[in-house]
This record gives sequence, C-alpha cells and structure tokens, in this order.
Amino acid sequence: MNVKTILNILSALITIIGLSMLFPAFISWLFNEPDLLSFLYSSGITVLIGLPIWFFTRKSRTLRNRDGFAIVTFSWIITALAGALPFYLSGVIPNFTDAWFESMSGVTTTGATIIGNSTTLPNLVNGIESMPHGILFWRSFLQWIGGMGIILFTIAILPLLGVGGVQLFKAEVPGPVADKIRPRINETAKILWMVYVGFTLLQILLLGLAGMPWFDAVCHGFTTMPTGGFSTQNASIAAYSNPVIHYIIIFFMFVAGVNFTLHFRALTGNFKAHVKDYEFKVYLTIIFISTLIIFFNIQTTNSDWTHVSFLKSLFQSVAILTGTGYTNANYELWPYLSQHLLLILMFFGAMGGSTSGGMKIARIILLIKYAVTETRRMLHARAIIPIKIGNRTISDEIIRNTLGFSLIYLSIFVLTAFVLSAFNLDFQSAVGAAASAIGNIGPAFGEFGPTDNYALLHPVGKWMLTFCMLLGRLEIFTVMVIFSKVFWK
Repeated sequence: MNVKTILNILSALITIIGLSMLFPAFISWLFNEPDLLSFLYSSGITVLIGLPIWFFTRKSRTLRNRDGFAIVTFSWIITALAGALPFYLSGVIPNFTDAWFESMSGVTTTGATIIGNSTTLPNLVNGIESMPHGILFWRSFLQWIGGMGIILFTIAILPLLGVGGVQLFKAEVPGPVADKIRPRINETAKILWMVYVGFTLLQILLLGLAGMPWFDAVCHGFTTMPTGGFSTQNASIAAYSNPVIHYIIIFFMFVAGVNFTLHFRALTGNFKAHVKDYEFKVYLTIIFISTLIIFFNIQTTNSDWTHVSFLKSLFQSVAILTGTGYTNANYELWPYLSQHLLLILMFFGAMGGSTSGGMKIARIILLIKYAVTETRRMLHARAIIPIKIGNRTISDEIIRNTLGFSLIYLSIFVLTAFVLSAFNLDFQSAVGAAASAIGNIGPAFGEFGPTDNYALLHPVGKWMLTFCMLLGRLEIFTVMVIFSKVFWK
C-alpha cells in the first residue's frame, strides 16, 4: 500500500469534515444555543489533525487498486469518529458509544438512533425535539454528505488529489455495476452531485411551501435524498398532519431510490431513460404490489377504506424499500402479513446506483434469473443460455460476485441476529435489528420498532450494529477485503 497517498486523502477528508462543522456552529450561534463551543472545538481538533498530515503528504499521487479499498473503508470510519465529536463534547450524548452509534448511523444513512422518548439519557428526556438546533442540523448533514458517498464528494471538489480515482469509484458506488456517465471519473462525480444537490434544494423548497417549518424542511431535505431518515421530530413524519408534506417526501424517497445515472440521462434529454430501464420497471412494480397488499391487509382489522390508510401503506412501502426509514404510522400495530412484507422489503433495497441500502433490486433480479436459467440448463445440458437484465447480458464475473455477495450478506444477517439474541432480545427484535442495520434502514421491529430507539441495547450490540451499517453501506466486499491476508501482502 502507498501509505502516504492514503494519509493524504484521509487527511484532506477529515479537514473538510472539520470545516463543515462551521455550518452547524452558525446554526447554534443563530439560535443562541450552548452547543456552539462543541462545534468550534470539534472543528479545531479535526482541522489541526488533518491539515498538517495533508501538507506533509501532498506530493504523493500514486493510487493502486488496494489503496482504493483502504481509503473508502477508513474514510467512513474516520468520518464517523469526527462526526461523533460534537455529540460527545456538547454533552448531548455523554456516552461515546452512543455518540459513535448516532454518528455511524448518520454517515451510513441508516437512520437508527439512540435518541427518543424512551431514552435513558438524562438530558434527552424529551427526545429529539429537545435537542439544540445545531445538533439536529449536524445529524441531518451527516446523512447528506454520506448519501452519495464521502469519496465521490472528495473527488468532485478536490482536483488537488491529482489521481483518476477509478479505484475509489468502483469501491464506493452502490450496486452490482458502477456506471460511468463521463470518461473522467471526477466529471462523473460532479454530475452525480449536481443532480443530488438539485433534488435536495427542490425538496427543501417544496416542503417549505407546503407548510413545514423551514428549519425542518432543510433537515428533512438533507435526510431524504440520502435515504437516511433522521427527523427533527420524535414521531418522524407522522408529526406533520398535512398530507401534501407526506406525498412530497414519498416522491423524493422514490427518486432517491432510482439509479442516479437515469436521472442524469433524463435531465439531459433522454426522457425515456427511466421507462426503458428493466430494473426501474421492477422497482415500480414492487412498490405498487406491496402498497396494495398492505392497504388491503390492514383493512381486515378495521374496515377503514380511507385515503389515510392508503397514504400510510404507500409511505411505509417506499420508506422501507428505499431504506429511508421515515415513519408516518406505527406499522407494528398492523397485521402480521404487512409486517412480514416490510421485513422482506428491508432485504430488497431499491435500485443499484441509488443511495439506498439493502441487496438492491438488480441483484434480486439476477438471483431469480440465475435460478430459472440453471433449471433450464438441467433440461438442456448443452444449451448456452445467457442471463440478461433488460437488453444487457450479464457476465459470469458479475454473476459470481452477486452470488458471493448474497451469501455473505445473508450469513452476516443470521450471525448478527444470533449474537443479538445473546443480549436477551426476543426473536423479532434481534432479526429486525440485524436486517435494519445491514440494510441501512433504521427502524426495525420489537424493541426497535418505529416508536422506539436503540438506547437500551447493550454496548457490544451497538458496536456490532455499527459494523453491520458500515458493511451494508459499502456493499460488504469493500470492507471485507481489508481483513484478507492477500490485501496486506
């Protein structure tokens, strides 16, 4: 490994994170709240660490494939550590494990929180709504910068890196295939961020015009596009009675779950890019079918054929499938069929190339097509039957990668649920928490449902879930390769 290059990029990153803390510091100053000094101290610490290291390693420019994996993995860890400083130093979250959990959950856009009405932290008895505005803004901002990826962000705004960055792009972009919109990777990163920022600003404007307080609109805009789910309200989106607000958030959760290259192509004149994409059609179909199933199922308990029930069904289907994790209903009160369907959607995730978590619909499609093709090959042993998604023929390399990813993904889920049960968690809570963490969802079931939080989970369980969040956000292989012997040779 080229240690100097790795240190150069990581130090540049931590310096940027430190400077970005001045935004919530300004919010704290604006509202005259006591967390101002914590942001200034945190900013000073990170900049004083990052800037000298960057200066002494600035001439290093060589970047190899294994360096890319190391940089991506350590970037998320370092960002989460830096992100935890304001929580911890302000005293808002006085326990470092909880501060780390909240920060990693934010950076990986998971949305699981240790803050809520039932939290045992003495200065958070009133939950999220009692937190200073600067801290609320920082929670949201962490998810926003994590949404499209810390590395893409770095490549887009730091031409001083002087490297192509293809290694970083392959390691960071979610999904089985990383599409390049432009030949140069930094151009691709800038385009993706322009689309990302544009949608964020549009959502903030629409939420504000719909009647949401502007501060809340900014925070929810920052947490919708990254499919993060942190809210400024204990009740999440259920705190807002205006259905227009709910539909605006549904639309942008849906948009965030779409491959961003399709958005770019549509915005540049290819208006049929979405409807021609096979994965997009499946994405729409899953939302449609799951919404109808939940809507009809919850009517079996109350016979309430109302718009409110439909809105809740649609909202939770999109929120869970995309991994956003917002809630506008306590789905644990729904019939078991609806709850089990939401659990299945946690594993699916949205489209590859989106900001969502989960296995991704492209992989689910590929697994199903592979199973069907293998069945056909048993009947026609000599036949050459290619596997296609839409018009694209999938190579054997991608098929092997998908099979390996799926096996490891499910294995980690089972192992995590098993270990969590050792902390005296019931089956529903352990399974829900494991699926939520590795799928970057946020709320789960049982003790970690939509009206609960993770405050009372054993510290070992919290550290384990944060590792699962990291694995899920970086698609497992990027992190796991760091632990291989070959990597360190």
